[in-house]
Amino acid sequence: MLVRDWMSTNVITVNADDTMYKAIELLTENHISMMPVMEEGKLVGVVTDRDLKRASPSDASPLDFQRLLYHLARLEVGAIMNRYPVTIPDDLTVAEAAEVLLEHQISGCPVVDEQGAIKGIITKSDIFKVMIAVSGLHDKGVQFGFRVNDEPGAIKEVTDTLRRYGARLVSILSSYEKVPGGYRDVYIRVFNVDRDTKNQLLKDLAKVSRILYVVDIRQNEREIYPAD
Repeated sequence: MLVRDWMSTNVITVNADDTMYKAIELLTENHISMMPVMEEGKLVGVVTDRDLKRASPSDASPLDFQRLLYHLARLEVGAIMNRYPVTIPDDLTVAEAAEVLLEHQISGCPVVDEQGAIKGIITKSDIFKVMIAVSGLHDKGVQFGFRVNDEPGAIKEVTDTLRRYGARLVSILSSYEKVPGGYRDVYIRVFNVDRDTKNQLLKDLAKVSRILYVVDIRQNEREIYPAD
């Protein structure tokens, strides 16, 4: 999953000599929280809703409305933008992009080519969409959480058991994060689990792994299996 396949290519930008008022209008109208700032067609910074709030008079009252409008119409974006924007290439994986956003504590960043030209923008919302797509959540079904031995064939024992009951596998994710040594957690979403055989399926799954939880989104049923 590369950034180029998930980034937004319809990038809303603002010019460095545009006013704060125009920047606020663009952010509000397009329901976004950040914009690349351009100067003569080149990326020179980024501006966020947070930057605009910091630059707005904090002591403004309803009686100061004219003063506030004057301030917004006078101050240029170039004076408040971040002049050293974080950027990424489009061949990063989405996971790498998420790491960049988390490391810099930002909501999104421009995606640029080797010459520094903007090709798109990737945001937290885009990454959330990837998570939903990869997990198969849109397809509903049933998700199982397992803790299995960290050894060859451990996941296959689980998937073989599911297939014996006619389950169709939608997604398989695994992680070592916050897992004791010698184990890994596996998350599997499936279709076609027959409710009449579900209890027997769980018994057979328990023979080859430790079940952490079962979430049946079809029926909004959630079974959490407490740790030993």
